[in-house]
Amino acid sequence: MKLASLVPVAALVAATPAASEVVEATEDSFVSRHEVVVAATPKEVWLALISPAGWWRSDHTWSGDAKNLTLMPQAGGCFCETIPEVDEPGRFTLEGSVEHMRVVQAYPESALRMIGALGPLQSEPVTGVLTIAISTVPKGTRIVWEYNVGGPMRYEVPVISKAVDGVMGQQLAALAKPLRVVPTPPPPSAPVEAPAGQGASAPGAKPGEGGTKLAPAPSAVPAAAPTRAKPAAAAAPVPAAKPSAAPAPKPTPKPSSVDEAFGDLEDRKPD
Repeated sequence: MKLASLVPVAALVAATPAASEVVEATEDSFVSRHEVVVAATPKEVWLALISPAGWWRSDHTWSGDAKNLTLMPQAGGCFCETIPEVDEPGRFTLEGSVEHMRVVQAYPESALRMIGALGPLQSEPVTGVLTIAISTVPKGTRIVWEYNVGGPMRYEVPVISKAVDGVMGQQLAALAKPLRVVPTPPPPSAPVEAPAGQGASAPGAKPGEGGTKLAPAPSAVPAAAPTRAKPAAAAAPVPAAKPSAAPAPKPTPKPSSVDEAFGDLEDRKPD
C-alpha cells in the first residue's frame, strides 16, 4: 500500500483474510486481536519483532519497500519509515520520513506497546494502541497481537475494522512464518442437542416414526362460548414506578506489577 491513506477501503477489505478477529466494536472504536504460537524462543521472537524491515509487508508501507523501516525499542522510540530521495536526470527530491507509531513500553522478550494510527487511520483524529505480548507456553512461545483503536473517524467502523484487522493478521503471519509456527487445533465445537422431549429420527424415517412424534391435529369441535363476567369496579390508576438508573460498571483494575502487566493478553485464551 504505497500511499496507504489514499487507498479505497473497499480495496483493503478485498485483500484481507476471510477470518476476522474483531473482538470488540462500537460506533467509534474497535479492537483487533490475533495470536499465534511459534517454536522460537522469546529472545528470537523479540529480536525479529524489533527488526520490521525483515518481516513487515512492503505493500503496507509508504515507500513501497519494507527495508526503509526502523524501530527503536525504547520509550519514545520511533517505528519509522524513510522515504528515499530521488536523484534522476531532470528530477531531484529530498529524503522524507513517516512515523508509523511511537513506543511507550518495551520489555525485551516480554512485550512491546506502541501508539499510532496505522495506514488509512493516519488521516483521522483517532488513537491506536498496539500491544504485542510474548509469553512462554508448553508448545513454544505465544505472540498476542492486539490493536485497540478509538476516536472520531470518517470511515464506517464495520468496514474499516475488518480492513485493519486483515492487515494486522497479515503482519503477524509474516512475523511468525520464519519463527516456525506451531499448528494448534481449533477448539472442539459443542454438539447440537435436540429440544427436550424429542429424539433423533433414524435416517429415512417418516415423520412420527422412530423419533419425535407428531402432535395430534387440533380438534374440529368448536370451543364453548366464553361466559360473560360482570364488570368489576374501576380501580384508581396506580402511577408507574420510574425505573432506577443502573450504575455504570466499574472498569476492572489493571495489575500493577511489571510481571503481570500483560497478563490480560496472555491468559485471555487457553493454550
